[in-house]
This record gives sequence, structure tokens and C-alpha cells, in this order.
Amino acid sequence: MIVGTRGSKLALAQTSIFVDAFRKKFPEVKIEIRRIVTTGDKIRDRPLSAVGGFGVFVKELDREILEGKIDVAVNSLKDMPVKLTEGTCLAAVLPRGPVEDVIIPPLPLEKLSPGSIIGTSSVRRKALLMSKRKDLVIEDIRGNVTTRLRKLESREYDAIVMARVGLERIGFEGHFLPLNPDEFVPPVGQGAIAVVCKRNSEYEKMLKSIEDPVTRTEVDAERFILRALGGGCSVPIGLWAKIDGKNMRIRGVVLTETGKQLAKVDQTFNVEMIPQALDEIVSELKKGMEGDRR
Repeated sequence: MIVGTRGSKLALAQTSIFVDAFRKKFPEVKIEIRRIVTTGDKIRDRPLSAVGGFGVFVKELDREILEGKIDVAVNSLKDMPVKLTEGTCLAAVLPRGPVEDVIIPPLPLEKLSPGSIIGTSSVRRKALLMSKRKDLVIEDIRGNVTTRLRKLESREYDAIVMARVGLERIGFEGHFLPLNPDEFVPPVGQGAIAVVCKRNSEYEKMLKSIEDPVTRTEVDAERFILRALGGGCSVPIGLWAKIDGKNMRIRGVVLTETGKQLAKVDQTFNVEMIPQALDEIVSELKKGMEGDRR
């Protein structure tokens, strides 16, 4: 089985997590890891919207799958569009890691000096930061986790905001401050590792058998809402579903690019009521979005 992955430290760490889980259940399968450099990896001096937009990192891996060059691709689920590439399937979602965003250096947002330059490439993070501190300067920052940390060290930015899970998976030993996910709502799929293969491939059922059903239910709920809202990486939307026993709690927020809050939800319901509850949440969030258009 040929496993395709980007070559960043984080991508390789997540691929290793997948390979270890797969080998425990299917030790007889020989695995080859193939590093793939995507257009998004090559061009780092422009915003993602200028090099293919949301999904740029995963679309090329999908093409490798469909062309038969690799059998499986390992991605960060938050990087995947809610509409999959035709012919591929999300075969497995591995156990979720931390969902929080963090700020480095570990300073509370309210203690940052006015005019501080904050680096992030996420429209959601930009909007959430602006909703709390309009006197900060929010600038794009491209590159993998290691590159972003290097840019912070060289004082290109006063602080950066990024995902906690990425730092932990590459073994970051520095200090950071987690941002409360109840207020700084994470993006769809943050913390989850996605395993993609060709639909109806010989590996699909094998991959399905190693996934975490709780994480899958959570991220499926998040992706359903995002798809219904017509959102993606270009819309400031935070959605976080969390299962606790027989209940699921969903927190969601929709903002404008300038940080104005359009809609917010925080609902807890029995998992047996998921379809009905999700429809109600979508309806509530849409009201806020449509109200802003009027």
C-alpha cells in the first residue's frame, strides 16, 4: 500500500500515527510512504486564494489517488473541502487531538500592545481576533508549523495564532497559551486526521476498520453544518461538536471578515436526535447570515 503525504514535519508525524494504527491491525500489509510536494507547498509568498484556494493541499493528493500513483492519502481533516473529489472517499477519521487554537508567545489577548502584529492565515482566526481586539494588526502568515515558528523567532510578527494539535504532534517544547474554544471556536475538523482512498478500492474496508467512531460522528456533524451553510475556508465560521456519553454539544459562530458576529449557537442534545438537531442549528445560523445580507 502506497501512502501519500506532504513532506512537512506535521504531515509526516500524522502519517506515522496512521501507519502505526494500520500496522497494528494489518501487520501483513507492506507500506511505502511517498512524499508529495503540492503547489501550495511550493508557493509560500502569496495567500492560499492566489494559488488555488481552500483544499489546494489535498486536491493534488486526490489526483495522485485517482491516477493510481498512491493508494491512500493522509490529511489534516480541517484542510479538506466538505465536498470530496469525485471518485475518492473519506475512508477513516482517526482519534481527535486537541481542538484549541493557541497564541505564541503565551500572552492573553487583552495584554497584547495596541498595534501588535499577529500572524495567521485563517479567515476564521482573523475575524475572531478582530472581534476581540480591533486595535491589533492581523497579517497573513504562510508556511508549515516549523516555518511559522521561525518567522516568529525572527520577529516578523509579535505573536502568531495556530492549532495546538500541530505543535504537540511535532514535539514543540516551547510555551503557548490555549485560547478558550467556547469563545475562540475551532474550525471544522480541527485535531482530526483524515485518511482518503479511491472509492471502492481494495483498502477502503480495511481503513474503515481503524477509524474512531466518536471522532467520525463529531466531524461528520461539523461538516454537515458547514456544507449546509455553503461555507469553506473563505468564510469566518467556527464549528465544534463534542460527544460526552449519550450527548453531543455543538458550538458554532459565524462572523463577517471584520469580526462582527452574525450568529452563534451552543446546543446540547441526545446523539439519537442528531439529524433533527443539526437541521435546527443550520436554520438558526442561516437566520443570522441572511439577516446581515438584508
